[in-house]
Amino acid sequence: MENLIIKQKLEDATQYAYCAFRRFPKSERFVLVADLKRSLIRMLEMVIRANKSRDKLTALYNIDVELEVFRSLIRLSMDLKFLPLKQYEILSNKMAEFGRLLGGWIRQSREYRQRQG
Repeated sequence: MENLIIKQKLEDATQYAYCAFRRFPKSERFVLVADLKRSLIRMLEMVIRANKSRDKLTALYNIDVELEVFRSLIRLSMDLKFLPLKQYEILSNKMAEFGRLLGGWIRQSREYRQRQG
């Protein structure tokens, strides 16, 4: 697979998130942390699938939905004091950068689809 910048940004965010998740209480590691990790892995899988897909737009919208789910869970983690504010800010910034790249990819795919008729 070609080296996609968006894939690299998501991998970087995932690596940071996994380190941050170690600080969560044990009671949440099998529930909330598992959901957060699953969401990150799903996004990574969907980025790879979107890159290989002919109908990228549908795949990209699915990634966007999963990103919103992840953001909500991270916000909840911070509100519950499982994730310190500084780590929340760093992870949010990393995911915002991923989101901007995703938005650009969606726009590019939408324009391509319109040109194709």
